[in-house]
Amino acid sequence: QVQLVESGGGLVQAGGSLRLSCAASGRPFSSYAMGWFRQAPGKEREFVARITRSGGSTYYADSVKGRFTISRDNAKNTVYLQMNSLKPEDTAVYYCAAGAIPAIQMRVEYWGKGTLVTVSS
Repeated sequence: QVQLVESGGGLVQAGGSLRLSCAASGRPFSSYAMGWFRQAPGKEREFVARITRSGGSTYYADSVKGRFTISRDNAKNTVYLQMNSLKPEDTAVYYCAAGAIPAIQMRVEYWGKGTLVTVSS
């Protein structure tokens, strides 16, 4: 079992920045690829970013490419999502995920409970 706890969400003005953190426990953190997903009101959960086990490769949704950066610190069992140039459409509950990357799509094995990010106009 892996437990994931997100933090860092909150209210931010459009154009501002925010950094989300996800702390993992229960299993060796480096065994998992990590990712971030989000779900906006009235929409389905969507992929945001993912990172490989060692942190050597990242991939982003087109909607956040160039603005968001995913990173990880395996010594701290933590994955981060740095969000810059935030837009109102980025408003959503952001979920941390642990799993694998067998192909283009990430296979999620564990989910965090989410943290709310609200971007005001």
